[in-house]
Amino acid sequence: MGIFERYLSAWVGLCIAAGVFLGNALPQFFRIVAELEFARVNLVVAVLIWVMIYPMMLQVNFGSIQDIGKRPKGLIITLIVNWLIKPFTMAALGWLFFRVLFADLVDPDTATEYIAGMILLGVAPCTAMVFIWSHLTKGDANYTLVQVSVNDLIMIFAFAPLAGFLLDATDVVVPWETLLLSVVLYVVAPLVAGVLTRRALYNLGAPERLESLLATLKPYSAAGLLFTVLLLFGLQAEIIVLQPLNIVLISIPLLIQTYGIFAVAYIAARWWRVEHAVAAPCALIGTSNFFELAVAVAVSLFGLNSGAALATVVGVLVEVPVMLSLVAVINRTRW
Repeated sequence: MGIFERYLSAWVGLCIAAGVFLGNALPQFFRIVAELEFARVNLVVAVLIWVMIYPMMLQVNFGSIQDIGKRPKGLIITLIVNWLIKPFTMAALGWLFFRVLFADLVDPDTATEYIAGMILLGVAPCTAMVFIWSHLTKGDANYTLVQVSVNDLIMIFAFAPLAGFLLDATDVVVPWETLLLSVVLYVVAPLVAGVLTRRALYNLGAPERLESLLATLKPYSAAGLLFTVLLLFGLQAEIIVLQPLNIVLISIPLLIQTYGIFAVAYIAARWWRVEHAVAAPCALIGTSNFFELAVAVAVSLFGLNSGAALATVVGVLVEVPVMLSLVAVINRTRW
């Protein structure tokens, strides 16, 4: 585990602070960045997201799926949690907190955007960081790869319809063209690019170059994440300074969702007698989020300075320390 992963919460915190400071000191710069759009896709964010996602997609190996029949239980739990439970509980919590419990604290339009951001997090199961969480819990690396590969394959077809359904159910107007464009741009295209790159390197008889390429791209991927966080908080800087309570309000349902989903998956794995090396990543992949995708789609659908974009970035802030606490729980409850 490198210094970036080990201190991810600290780096994200520093970028949040820097973004808020720069957003208030240089508001005109961030307004110019926000205007750099094509088909409602911000070009700066698109580049940063691709820099983050492409190295993750290089790790996806669909060839590993053929061995899943030997140990299907972990994958079954993962798929049920990720696609039949998690998106709906996230939408329900968003509605409960921002339409009922926090209704007097947040105006209705902003509440709608917060709910939308939470839904986008809930419909995007983790792709990259789960490899780190699996490693920290001594999880089966090959099984983790299978889970990620299957989830990415399902995400191509399920993300847009499921996100659209839940957004519509919570009274969010869904620009379907932008949603579908976002899926193609941030899931299909980088996944295809990653698969083609893997195949090209293997056809050349140089699989070791894949590891070398991943090592080369890793710092750029980390920089892409941090600059995206800085940019988003810079655009939200004035709102954050005026309404810091909103960050806390968004964090509360996200924390409940994260710990709740983990409990469902981990207890199910224990009850079904899934071996611990599989149960650990099985629980963590559903608990964690593909926040890079959620951020990108939120920006495309609602704009860089929207409440939806803010909610997805708060998801990054909440996720890292929470996931580290869950890693500790898993390591103390081995079977």
